[in-house]
This record gives sequence, structure tokens and C-alpha cells, in this order.
Amino acid sequence: MKPKLSLVTLGVRDLARARAFYETGLGWPALSHSNEQVAFFEVGERLCLSLFGWDALAEDAGVPATGEGFRGFSLAHNVASPAEVDAVLAQAVVAGARLVKAGQPVFWGGYSGYFRDPEGVLWEVAHNPYMDLT
Repeated sequence: MKPKLSLVTLGVRDLARARAFYETGLGWPALSHSNEQVAFFEVGERLCLSLFGWDALAEDAGVPATGEGFRGFSLAHNVASPAEVDAVLAQAVVAGARLVKAGQPVFWGGYSGYFRDPEGVLWEVAHNPYMDLT
């Protein structure tokens, strides 16, 4: 199988609140085919983020909807500088996120911090000096 990631779907408890956080708080426009059951956001070239009701996503996958706490993953948003890391973290907090870890130099040579969105999803905001973002 050829490696490819085209869609990340987050199961959310409150779809309206989650959509407002990403759309209004972070300024990501929802794609036109979003509706009351699912929201889609273009987050990269041929990559989308979708928000889908927690129970509905579990039902769609045929698995139990139970489970809380650390989910074992984070999403990352890479930016061009440490100052931009701090700015994005601040924007997320203003939009309703909780700052988990302030921006700081990290062991791999970059600079990063974390926020938790209103649904509990961990986002790393990072400047990776080895990644070309142009």
C-alpha cells in the first residue's frame, strides 16, 4: 500500500461547539459540503479534517463509544518560527482551547507547545527548523 493520509476525523461530543472553535475561533472556513452531522476543513493540499459526532463515529465504525482520557495521539500544526508558535497558541487559547504546554525549545532541535481543543484533542504547534514550509 502506498502511504497516504487524506482525511483525519475527530469524534466530538458537541459538534456545534467544535465547529465554532475551528471555524470562528481559529478562522478555518468549513467546506461547503459540511452539514449538521459533519464538518469538513481543508488543512493542507489534499488533506481534510472532519468533525463527526462521537457516538455517530463509533456507530459508523461499529465500535463502542466508551473511552476517555489520553487518546494516544496528537495532531500537529507546523509554523515558520518560534514567535509564530507562541502566536498560534495564544490564538487557540482566546478561541477556547486550554494551554497544555507553553512554547519552548525541544530536544529534537525545534520549538513547540501544546493546546487541548474544547473536545480534548491535543494539538502540538511546532517550529521545525528541518521542515521547509515554503
